[in-house]
Amino acid sequence: MKITMLNKEYDINIQELDLSNNELQNLPIEIGNLRNLQKLDLTNNQLQNLPVEIGNLHNLQQLSLYDNQLLSLPVEIGNLHNLQQLSLYDNQLLSLPFEISNLRNLQKLDLSTNQLQSLAAEIGNLINLQNLDLSYNKLQNLAGEIGNLINLQELDLSNNQLQNLPAEIGNFINLQYLSLSYNQLQSLPAEIGNLCNLKKLNLLKNILQNLPSEILKIKNILAIDDNSYDINNLHP
Repeated sequence: MKITMLNKEYDINIQELDLSNNELQNLPIEIGNLRNLQKLDLTNNQLQNLPVEIGNLHNLQQLSLYDNQLLSLPVEIGNLHNLQQLSLYDNQLLSLPFEISNLRNLQKLDLSTNQLQSLAAEIGNLINLQNLDLSYNKLQNLAGEIGNLINLQELDLSNNQLQNLPAEIGNFINLQYLSLSYNQLQSLPAEIGNLCNLKKLNLLKNILQNLPSEILKIKNILAIDDNSYDINNLHP
């Protein structure tokens, strides 16, 4: 039997709460009383919004909200200073609150399969981010400040509407995986050759006519058109 309403009485000392795969449409404001909560899983419900009291969960480290119907996030989400993982996959988000830039300890952020058309420059404040998934949105461009995310190891920008990339993408010296497939890219910035630790670059289904010669500086694997090539076999 699935839960459709959340009981307001929970042990305030609880550290993990799994409410995934139910039919919750809202959360009571009392959720904010669970000050010792470290992990909250609300995956696969019917949530359209979150109470502002979610911002009281200062010890929260993992928050899973994927597969809901969220249209927006409360600005109070920026109070979750200890959050390390935030999953918002498969919602209806049109934008992100500025305050999300306060989540300086965030290491993994999944925003895939939403309706995002742009990202605020403040996304560059998430300097400890290692994994960022923005696939299946409606992004048309990226602010140069995204280049501040120098600890990124995986970045998925596939299935958007990107026509170009900022030169600051060359700052991702720790990046190992970059997917740009299914966009509208006509060219790549020369700075992409600075991605010295890149192991896989997916450029499938763009409108690229040539590659910058600087790409030959990358001594790993380049994936184009659903095939993998040894980059040492490519020529400018």
